[in-house]
Amino acid sequence: MTQLERARRGEVTEEMKMAAGAEGLSPEYIRRGVEDGTVIVVKNALRKNIEGLGVGKGLRTKVNANIGTSEDSADISLEIEKLKAAVEAGADAVMDLSTGGDLKEIRRAILDESAVPIGTVPIYQAAVTSRERGKYFVEIDPEDIFEVIERQAEEGVDFMTLHSGVTRAALERIKEEGRIMGVVSRGGALTAEWMRYNKRENPLFEDF
Repeated sequence: MTQLERARRGEVTEEMKMAAGAEGLSPEYIRRGVEDGTVIVVKNALRKNIEGLGVGKGLRTKVNANIGTSEDSADISLEIEKLKAAVEAGADAVMDLSTGGDLKEIRRAILDESAVPIGTVPIYQAAVTSRERGKYFVEIDPEDIFEVIERQAEEGVDFMTLHSGVTRAALERIKEEGRIMGVVSRGGALTAEWMRYNKRENPLFEDF
């Protein structure tokens, strides 16, 4: 059962109590926020080495730090050093944006070492996996992306960036307005190109 489902049943969970304690607020305030959608508690149920982190209305601003490998530098020990430096500097959460090396192994090492919530951008993994399978990114099936999301959640990832705001209407607006930089998010740009390609090449994707 999710935090949202439990909040709607009037239940104050241990994660909500953790978040409340860190914020100096009542657990009931956190529960009500989760229930009405203005607060979330960031913590995968599989993670035993972190506390629930409250994010949302009436809570202090959180700092997220980005780390991650590339094709040119894929040293797990270096990523652990980055993780520790980020936490020591006061980061409330850390995102693994790795695109090089054994992504699952890197993610596992970071999850094992981290005392704060860890996030990912699943579309990065989907892009790397498609390349490993000899496919262009734009050729992947939607189920490939959902598979990555599910797998990372099962590994213990606490939160994810999903580019749900990249819609056909948004792409048309970007085109019409002539933005200098277009889509500046790497994941957003990948999503946009995937949408453009599949709308053109496959009528089954017309709704995307």
